[in-house]
Order: sequence, then structure tokens, then C-alpha cells
Amino acid sequence: MATELKNDLFYTWYKIDELVKAVKSGSKTAESLVNKSLELAKKFNPEYNVVISLLEDKAISRAKKIDEKVKAGENPGRLAGVPFIAKDNFLVFGAETTAASNMLKGFIAPYQATAIERLESEGAICIAKANLDALAHGTSTENSDFFTTLNPHDKTRVPGGSSGGSAASVALGIVPFALGTDTGGSIRQPASFCGVIGFKPTYGLVSRSGVVAMASSTDTIGVFAQNAYDGSLVMDVMSGKDDLDSTTIEKPIKPISQLDLNLKGKKIGVVKEYFGDGLDKDVAEIVKNSINEFEKLGAEIVDISLPSLPVALAVYYIVVPAEVSSNLARHDGQRYQYSASEANDLNESYEKSRSQGFGAEAKRRIMIGTHVLSSGYYDAYYKKAQTVRTKLINEFNDAFSKVDFLAGPVAPTKAFKVGENDDDPIEMYLQDIYSVAANLVGVPAISIPCHNVSGLPVGMQLMAPQKSDASLFALAAQYGEMK
Repeated sequence: MATELKNDLFYTWYKIDELVKAVKSGSKTAESLVNKSLELAKKFNPEYNVVISLLEDKAISRAKKIDEKVKAGENPGRLAGVPFIAKDNFLVFGAETTAASNMLKGFIAPYQATAIERLESEGAICIAKANLDALAHGTSTENSDFFTTLNPHDKTRVPGGSSGGSAASVALGIVPFALGTDTGGSIRQPASFCGVIGFKPTYGLVSRSGVVAMASSTDTIGVFAQNAYDGSLVMDVMSGKDDLDSTTIEKPIKPISQLDLNLKGKKIGVVKEYFGDGLDKDVAEIVKNSINEFEKLGAEIVDISLPSLPVALAVYYIVVPAEVSSNLARHDGQRYQYSASEANDLNESYEKSRSQGFGAEAKRRIMIGTHVLSSGYYDAYYKKAQTVRTKLINEFNDAFSKVDFLAGPVAPTKAFKVGENDDDPIEMYLQDIYSVAANLVGVPAISIPCHNVSGLPVGMQLMAPQKSDASLFALAAQYGEMK
């Protein structure tokens, strides 16, 4: 890899530490890096619909301050001058935050997400807000109320979702990393479809403060990156306790440089239930072959079973809509942004604002969630789902007493065609079938690009016990170097 930055820099070519060294040495300015990202965003956005808004003035202003620190001999931070893009459900102070929903269009964030705050405190610069499925409800980014993001590898296909814009921005080399949220696979599935690293941390590792809530017990904040080293560094900066989010934990994560990367004697469990009916045969073959490559590094590959896994998707689509119904109750037309203009009383204002502001998928999830929480159905659906969730947690704990990692596919298919599943919500929900368990259980999981199927990227999923996040990055780093 080149050590001197090229004038026609694309962020697929360089690790973050190379960019930071260039800024700190003065061989490259933070402003030039930001300008390059803005140039690339403007170049690709008309074609791929990656970002909802550019933060050009704010980004350039921050870059100039970083460069001033360098000139003054001050420490500009571990991520000095590195541009990034945030999914548009992260609040950036003074900037519009829409979550790609008409309900929040025009909403100006009055404060900043903790994750953004921590990255900026180390010199990173947010240059844009990425497109997503509205309110993070979806698996294709087609549910955005504004436009559909296209897959960088094939513009006739989706980039995945709900964090499709973030994944595509990294795949296109607009930025070295991007932020996403993962409630049931919304980082890992688009990472698989776009051919980049996508990481979902242990629940509570990163503060959810300042992020538009979807489902509070499964929402996690993660990263898209070109490589495991960059992802590890970004997670290290973002992680840790936060007084603004009581669910946060002390960070156990370490940079890869501090880890023992020796896989000899480690066991990787191939989850039997992940390779049944519904999985594309080409995807299955690629993923199994990729998992077996870890044997070259000394790992032992064994089969393992999680008997409750086949019902995890059903559990997820009871628990999560219930939390969605509760969290979206705050969007009533009286607070935040959208409010129906013609209403004779408060109840009519509620009804019209929510019916006009929410899209079809949000309404579907609100109705499912309200139903399973209602009198006469709570015990029959929600309570049973939480019982099975506990059983699933116990099965994962038992599995991790036998193996160090669990492995399988991220999604049942490669990226599908735009419009292919538009009228079939069940088919869309099935995209989450291999990813929701990690969220229900709260364990870290990563999507690692393996090999292509018919010219399209496919990722394999690796999971580890809670607070073993760093080990997944180490595993991904070794796999990347082996390729």
C-alpha cells in the first residue's frame, strides 16, 4: 500500500491511521480530505442516492480548526481530519435529522448524539447524513420517504437496509467509515450486499443517546469500514459508559494492535440451523467455504445447533414492533416536526398527522406492535415471545461454553433487484432471518466480505460472546489478510 497519499485519493485505498499520520505530519490537510469526500459525494449522489444532506460548511469549518491545531503543535486527535458519514437517524447539532421520514423532515437537531460527539472530540469530521429506510424500518432502503439508494456493484439492485446509504458510501469510497444502526441486521445485511465490513457491537457498548429510537432493547450503534483495523479504531473511540444512556457498559474493546491474533486452538461453530431451506445454494457454498478457510489459521471448525433459532424471526417481529409502537407514540404532530395543517381538534390533529406523516411500513409495525400489547393478546403473543427470547439467550450461552465463535450467512440471498420485493413485506422480513438473533441475545456480530456470487458481494457472519467485540475484529483482520 502506498505511503504517500495520491492526489486522486479514494478512501478505499488507505487505512484511517495512514490518513491521520498524513494530517498530523502536515503532508495532507484535514481540509483537503474533507473536500475530497465532498467532491466524491457530489459526484456519486446523483447516480446512487447515497446521502440526504451534505454538511459542507460545518465540515469545512471543523477541518480548518483541525489544521490550525496541527500548525500550533497541539494534538488534533486519534481521528484527526478523517471524514465520515452518519446515517440520518443520528442527531448532529444544528443540522437537519429526518430519519428519511416525512414525519421528521425539516427537524433541526437541538443537541448531538454521543457517538458523534466522541468521534468529533478525536478529530473526525461528519460530512453528510446518509439515506435509510424511513425510521430504520426496512431491509432495502426502498422504504425511504425521499429516494431509493442503489447498490454500488449493480445499480439495478438494492444496497440492503436499513443503513443502505451508509454502506454504499463506504463501498463507493466516499468516506473511510460510516455510522449505522443495527436493530435486527441493519448494518450487517447492507455490509454483505455492498462488500464492506459491517459491525454490530454488544448491546450497550455504544450510547444510543441522540439516535432516533426504533426498538430500545435491540438498537445498537455500529460502523461500516473498509477493513477491520479501521472498524476497530472507530468502535474504540465511540464505546463506553454514558450518563445519557443508562444501558451503556464499560468498554471492553481494544484496538487490534493490542490483541493476541493467534487462532490456534480456537473453535468456530457452524450453526446448523443457518444452512436449511430458504438459503440460496450459491450463498451457502460461498459462506461454508469461507468459514473453512479459518482452518488455515489454526482454528477448529465444528458443527453446533441452536434449536430455538428457527423461531427467532417470529420472536423479533413481535418484540420489536411492540417497542416501535411505544417509541413512535412521541410523533403525534404536536412535537418535533410534521403536523397536519387542517384539524378541528387535538384528536383529529393526532390522527391526520400520523396518517400523513408515517409511511406504510411504519404504520404496519405500529399496528402489529399495538395489537400484541393489547388486552387479550399480551399473554398470547408478547409474553410468549419474551419467554422464547430468554430460551434463545440460554442456548447462545451454552453454545459459547463449547465454541469461541459462531458462524453462518448474513442474509439468505445476494443483493436483490430494486422493486423485486416491494409488495411482499414477508419476503422483506425474511432478509433478517439470520441476523435478528444477535440483537435479541445482545451479542456482537460482524459481516465480513468473503467472495462474490455472480459478481455480487456476499458476507459471512461471525458472532462472539458479549463483550468479546474486539475478538471479532481480530478474526476479520486475519481473514482479510489471508484473502
